[in-house]
Amino acid sequence: MVANHPDSFLDAVIIGAYYPRKMHFLARGDVFRKPLFGFLLRSIGMIPIHRAREGREHLHLNQGTFDEAVQVLKKGGGVLIFIEGICLLTHEIQPFKKGATRILEAAHQQGIRPMIHVIGIAYNDFRAFGKVVEIHVEEFEQEQALGQAKQRLDFNAAVGQQMRGLVHVPTKQVKIKRSLFYYLNLPFYRLIQSSVDAKTKETVFYDSVLFAALLFTYPLYLLLWGLGLVWVGVPIWYVTFFILMLPLGVKIQQKIT
Repeated sequence: MVANHPDSFLDAVIIGAYYPRKMHFLARGDVFRKPLFGFLLRSIGMIPIHRAREGREHLHLNQGTFDEAVQVLKKGGGVLIFIEGICLLTHEIQPFKKGATRILEAAHQQGIRPMIHVIGIAYNDFRAFGKVVEIHVEEFEQEQALGQAKQRLDFNAAVGQQMRGLVHVPTKQVKIKRSLFYYLNLPFYRLIQSSVDAKTKETVFYDSVLFAALLFTYPLYLLLWGLGLVWVGVPIWYVTFFILMLPLGVKIQQKIT
């Protein structure tokens, strides 16, 4: 699966949730260098790919990356690669790198001819509170195995043309009714959002870091609400109902306009 890459790690999260099968992702290799991060990232199917701007001394490790991706394909698994090799907050398709063709060429040499999906992903806004995301997927018809430089260039050119036709920037917006649940969640969201905004200024990681920060801290916010209500003597059944409705109440009242 080859996709454009407009919004950092969030692209992989959304595409991975969209597909009904587990996928392996190629991700920038420098984030794997800390053992704990490397273990966690590999546990969710990520494979490191090393780029020259992150240190040329690591480029030789990419042969292992290509071999690992081929083994995934050999076993019938899926591999997602952001073929532009860079993330920019734009829906304009950037020049393609060689990673996808290197993997396909290695697979073809072993007699493996994987199905290729071209993916276009687009957001109505990169920093909006609530987003509309469009994903379009088409199969790519590949007639010949890759083995020569011209074939690799032709492959990238054909995929690029198809991908440009799949990127449709949404014009719709998410509208959330400002109910009681909205205001109960708002202080927590603003606290996390302002912290993430300060730490990710002038980078492409705002959405990705915000998503991760909310994912891991929101349960703690719910727990604090629950403990507080129990402490003041609210019955446990009411506390349970309230904790369930605190996130669901916002979700139920949001609309796409």
